[in-house]
Amino acid sequence: MPHGGPIGVFDRPGFDAWAQAFASRGYAVFQPNHRGSGGRTVAFRQAGFGEWGRKMLSDMQDGVAALAAKGIMDPKRACIVGASYGGYAALASVTLQKSGYRFAVSVSGPADMASFFDWDVDKHGLYTDTTRYWRAATGMDKGGAGVLKAISPTAHVQDAEAPILLIHGRDDTVVPVEQSREMAAALRHAGKPVDLLEINGGDHWELHEDARLATITSSVNFVLKNDPPD
Repeated sequence: MPHGGPIGVFDRPGFDAWAQAFASRGYAVFQPNHRGSGGRTVAFRQAGFGEWGRKMLSDMQDGVAALAAKGIMDPKRACIVGASYGGYAALASVTLQKSGYRFAVSVSGPADMASFFDWDVDKHGLYTDTTRYWRAATGMDKGGAGVLKAISPTAHVQDAEAPILLIHGRDDTVVPVEQSREMAAALRHAGKPVDLLEINGGDHWELHEDARLATITSSVNFVLKNDPPD
């Protein structure tokens, strides 16, 4: 369950309702603090810039391999579930990389980085701190606009190797619901298995109880159906 952000954000020990929902069903839950995460050194945080769709995903796979080596989990039955950047990571891990995850759940995750960047520019302006952040985080500042297509799950749907569940609030003002709609349409066009759940009144942070409950319930049921813990 990769966290959102991703630069500077990190998971720590403590109660997490979504993670607990899976753990209560018998699943081992891994919340990785990949490169770029906060809570460590400045160098560790800066190491995440330009690694969207690249080494941040590899860090997650390395963590899965380490847990498998300790006998904590079966790597052949692993799935990836996340929200925001974590949702992007879930999509990228089963399209851009041959991760071996059995399926993926993306909640409010960007999928077409070019259209997402254009939407963000329209919202915030071209020369703003927000736009500069996205350029640096994605590697666009050094690699140019072509980087965005290279790291977009929508551009790699033919390589999708697992069923995907997309969940998105229709009132999301951070990552628009059109991102999940684009991903669903691209996967369907490629003949890949995908389900899309749009939540009425759901925002990016799931501030409303009904939205949180819908996300947790639908994602847990999807995992239970496709990969029972028993």
